[in-house]
Amino acid sequence: MLSRVLQPLFRYFETRVNPYPEGKVETPPKGLMPFIVHFSRPMLPLLLLMTLFTALVSAAEVVFFSYMGQLVDWLGNVERAGFWADNGLWLAGLGLLLLIGLPLLVLMQSLVTHQSIFGNYPMIGRWLSHRHMLSQSLAFYQDEFAGRVSQKVMQTALAIRETVTKVMDLLVYAIVYFTGAAYLLGRADLLLLIPLGLWLVGYLGDHALLRTAFAGCLHGSGGRPRPDDGPGGR
Repeated sequence: MLSRVLQPLFRYFETRVNPYPEGKVETPPKGLMPFIVHFSRPMLPLLLLMTLFTALVSAAEVVFFSYMGQLVDWLGNVERAGFWADNGLWLAGLGLLLLIGLPLLVLMQSLVTHQSIFGNYPMIGRWLSHRHMLSQSLAFYQDEFAGRVSQKVMQTALAIRETVTKVMDLLVYAIVYFTGAAYLLGRADLLLLIPLGLWLVGYLGDHALLRTAFAGCLHGSGGRPRPDDGPGGR
């Protein structure tokens, strides 16, 4: 019974994007960001939707923890007999957030991430790379090992997915969580943003290393095109 309900739901989210896009075959641009954007265009609406749900989940968790702290303070300062009469509506809203709102947000975020993005995103990258490789000349493949070419096609698609989803999911979650907590706790607790700042510095450092490594992969001796490689040249 449960599978009959879940299968149409999963199928709906899995078919929100065509993993085999048509159109003119284009040479992937140079540079890390243009290269990622080239393979991410069909997924952009779903990536933005994932980011939105991630931000809402993070904000809901911050609000929930804040309300839990207020609840403890209220229980220690009010009379037990009149507590429900004075705060019953507030407690009902908190219960709806905990039992319905937050699980629903997590469900939607998981469906978009795992059903719509994780399977289709790398397949789009592989398909575009495959179509681009078909335009290469015979001389290109004579200078390359077939296994090495296929490994690059498979691994590059997964690397693009991991890079983009980590930035648009975990980075957004951390920023919303830390800034929301600092805002709710007040100006006196802005020191909570220090760990976020240190984490961002480390993240940007890793990003710089990634750009260097990516440039090395593009310009390494194994991937240099020959002058007679024909269309694409890569």
